[in-house]
Order: sequence, then C-alpha cells, then structure tokens
Amino acid sequence: MKILGVILIFCFSISTNAQNSTYQISFENAVHHEAQIQAIFTAIGTDTLSLRMSRSSPGRYALHEFAKNVYGVNAFDSKGKRLNIFRPNPHEWQIVGHDNTVKIEYILFGNRGDGTYTQIDETHAHLNMPATFMYAPALSNQEIKVRFKLRDDLNWKVATQLPKATDGSYSAPNLSYFMDSPTELSNFQLRSFEVASEKGTKQTIKLALHHNGSETETDAYFEQVKKVVLEEKSIFGELPRFDFGSYTFLACYTPNASGDGMEHRNSTIVTSTRALANGGMERNIGTVSHEFFHAWNVERIRPKSLKPFNFKKTNMSGALWFAEGFTSYYTNLVLCRAGLMSPEKYVKSLTGTFNYVWNSPARQFFNPIEMSYQAPFVDAAKSVDPVNRENTFISYYSYGSVLGLALDLSLREKSLNLDDYMKLVWQNYGKSETAYTINNLEKTLATYAGKDFSNGFFNSFIYKSEMPNYKHLFSTVGVALHQSANPYIGIEITPTEKKNGRISNTIKMNTPAYKAALEKGDVITSINGQAFEDISNFKAFIAKQKVGATLEIAYNRFGVSKTTNVTLTENSNYEIKLMENTDASLTTKTLDNRKEWLKIM
Repeated sequence: MKILGVILIFCFSISTNAQNSTYQISFENAVHHEAQIQAIFTAIGTDTLSLRMSRSSPGRYALHEFAKNVYGVNAFDSKGKRLNIFRPNPHEWQIVGHDNTVKIEYILFGNRGDGTYTQIDETHAHLNMPATFMYAPALSNQEIKVRFKLRDDLNWKVATQLPKATDGSYSAPNLSYFMDSPTELSNFQLRSFEVASEKGTKQTIKLALHHNGSETETDAYFEQVKKVVLEEKSIFGELPRFDFGSYTFLACYTPNASGDGMEHRNSTIVTSTRALANGGMERNIGTVSHEFFHAWNVERIRPKSLKPFNFKKTNMSGALWFAEGFTSYYTNLVLCRAGLMSPEKYVKSLTGTFNYVWNSPARQFFNPIEMSYQAPFVDAAKSVDPVNRENTFISYYSYGSVLGLALDLSLREKSLNLDDYMKLVWQNYGKSETAYTINNLEKTLATYAGKDFSNGFFNSFIYKSEMPNYKHLFSTVGVALHQSANPYIGIEITPTEKKNGRISNTIKMNTPAYKAALEKGDVITSINGQAFEDISNFKAFIAKQKVGATLEIAYNRFGVSKTTNVTLTENSNYEIKLMENTDASLTTKTLDNRKEWLKIM
C-alpha cells in the first residue's frame, strides 16, 4: 500500500511583523480518512488565542458541528513548550499562557464526499473548508494564503475558485471567501470555454471532472454543461461578474462520493455515485443546471437574512422559497430549453413535485415563508426522535418551484414572463449585490406587472398558503391536468414474516386511513374478514375496489388486536401531460404559448 504524501501549507497574515498564521496539512493517513494538520499562529498583544471549528457551511442552513471530527489536539509555544487548552464549548479551543506564538496540531477525520463535508482517501482530497480547518475569529478580515504540495506520482491537481499567485500559492481576501471556496485535489479532467461578458470582456467557465470515465465522456458531458451555461445566461442577459474572471464546476462522480450539489460564489460542487456511462450523462446534469443558476439567485441576488453568513450558528431565511424554490423551477426548464430534455418529458417531470405540494396537509400550518424557516431542521439535519414532517412540512425547493411555475404562467397571460421579472430582480439587487427582503421582491413584481397583480400573488400564495388555479394555467400552454379516479386509502404496506402487512408510512391527515385512526407500525391481519395470502398484492386489491367502498380492517397495535372501518376516497393525485396526448383539443395560439414558454424553435 502506498502512503499518500500530500502537503497543504496555509497561512493568514494581518500585517508585516504583526499577527499571522501558517497552516500545514498532510494526508499520509489518507487510506484511513485522516489528515494531520498543523497551524502556527503569531498573536501579538493577546493573552488568549481563540480557535474554532465552524458549526455551519455556506449553502447549508442546519448545524453540522464539524468539531466532532477533530481529535488529537495539542498546542505548543515557540520553544516547543506544551500549552494548556481550555474548551469553553464543543467547537472552541482557547490557548492561554503562550509567548505570542502558538503551534496547533490536530487530526481530522473526513469520509463524506459531498457539498458539505470533507473526504480524504487514496482517490482524492475533497475539501470543504469549514469541515476541514480551525480558524481564528480575530483574523477573519485578513488575507489568507494557501500552498498545496502534491505528490507527482498521483497526478493530483488543484481545482478551486481560489486564485493562484505566481509563486504557486492560492489566496483568499478574507475568511468568509476562504470558507466559501471548496477545493478538489485529484487526477481530474479539465475542460474550459470562454463566454462573452459585459463591455467586450470574456469570462472562463471550467469543468474539473473527477471520475473513472473516459476523456470522450468528459467531452460529451462538457458540451451539455456549455448549453446549460449559455441558456441560463440568456435568462439574465449576462453572466455575473466572477471575482477572478472564472467559474469552476467541481464535479466528482465516483463510487465513494455522495450525491449532492452546493453553490459557491465562483464555483459549485456537484457530486454523484452515478458514472457518466451509467446514467450520469443524463441524470447528473440537472444538478449542474440548479447550482449554476445559483450564481445569480442566492449568491448575488441574496436575501438580507443570509448576509453575512454566520459560521457560529444556523443561518435562517424566510426567502428560501424564492432563492431555492424558483431556482428549482428553472432547473429542468433550462434543460428543456437547452434541448437536453424533451418537452414531453419536462411536462411529465412536473407531476411528482406538483402532487407533493398540492396534496400536503402542511399548508394549513405554514406558508412558504414559514416553510423556509424550517430549513435548519431539515437541510441535512439529523434527529433521533420521530418527527411529523409528512404532515407539517413542504420542502421550500418544491413549494417555491410550483409557485414559480404558477407565477410564470400567470405573467404570460399578461404577455409578460418570469424570465424578465428575474432579470429585473437581478438588475435591482443582484448585479449591485444589494441584499433584498421579501418586500423588495413584492415591490419589484409590482413595478414589472402592476400593483394589483403583485398584491394578489403575494397575499394569496406567499403570505398565505392558497394554491393557484393550475388547471387553467396549464391549459394556456397546452398542458392537461387530469385527476386519477382510482380508489385511495392512504397507507403503504411492508410484508411481515407472518404474511401480514405492516403500515410503513406516516399517515397523512384527512386521508381515509387517518380518519380511521390507523397509524404507522400497525400490522394489518385481515380485510373484510379475509387474510391475505400475499400481502404484496395489497395495491392491486385496493385498485379493484370502488370509490366510497367501506372496508373492515383488523390490525394489531402494540400486541393488541383492533378493528376499524375505512371508507375509500378518490385518489387526489394528478397526471400532467401534453394536451395532444389526451382527448383535449390544442389551438394554434395555445401551441404558440407553449413554444414561447419552452423556447421551442
């Protein structure tokens, strides 16, 4: 087994001959997912040096407590004398009694390759900075310099949004930018192209793809990435002004990665276990579309509630229905417009998200703003106690996505469109990086489409939880919304060893099963007095019943036998498809509206 000898040297500085910090990280134990990290801090004029690990990460909204993967922490002064370390809380180390120089050593464990965490192994060092480095809050506003020393025999290269200096080092203007700069060290394949920007300048779009596939596959995939970039640029009319003239997709499609996407100011992480040759060519591109749209919407069109990002606590915002949700609306729409998804497939793809939002009982508890407030509890956050999310939460990604769809189609009835509204928000707030409030979004819509229209949309669908008239809106672009007439009970079944059926889902409010007081974990033993020979036929059995039929269900709960009656209702799910694939008629005007919506030539 070869030992990896990757060295990273990292340094802060405040001013010449004043306070500074130097970091070095080595991956000799990469096979065990460990990194050995050293840091030397010069802290003049302070008795106590405070160091922290971040509790959150840019683009995420929950706490992640990165300190949990740090151990073997030691501190020394300039003469090698061991110093005392005081732990006031789980994510902070305070060093006292130093002689203005403190040397820190610690071991970092990292084994999750995604947009939030760090993964260290023999294939790559996938570094999310908040998950990797301790930082000194006193040095937050100072320039950071990083030097990577890589083993030549591994053919590793550096992919990062950090600019490279002539001496081979990389730098960040401050801690916030550094923490927002994920880095991939691997034998990746690099592609780039230039895109015209403002005033005749050009900016470079890069794809650093770490995968086990061929150069030919990388070329084909990069052609898709280019189409996405240009299509999204056309929506806003221009690229953002990237800080150093380039934007980098850090793509890692390997078996040891975890599926994810995470936006950053001048880069994004897109990870997946799917190889390009095994469905990734088609299925991974959606994450590229979503994350690059964030280069405008959330990175620069940024809600005031997320600025500046706080590394010590959760970052809560009521605008995620717009920042994440409207971005989600454009994710597949951009693929369709770019010719990477057929109109038929795009329209069909709306079905799952629409049904999820339309049928959720959670709208009686929270509006889209309040759903956004739930992000710290759901954004890769974990809890051991059961929660009632099926009844109380709708993802702000999905909720905002269907509202973005409704707003787009509603505007198109007025010979307007969501593209131009987004462009106006960009011009008013994003381009100048002026943080916005929800009230700003409402006023901008009033400027674009009229005060009555804006008031109607926000008062009904943002400040309240009402639903637009989707059947009418879909009909304006030649899309049919058809409700299933199948009988519905509201439970999912998992077979038991005794061929009974255990209810495996949380029961949604107002469903037949909910009204009959059935609960997750109940074991159904018979229906109408008959035991099932094969409980796997449960769905087929329900499908043969009639809407309005009443079933007597015997079940076991906590070892006690019970019975209840369930009256089947009509399935509230909808099918969404092109009108020409139904019996509905399609006029020339309606078809023209659809072509304009989907940019079909």
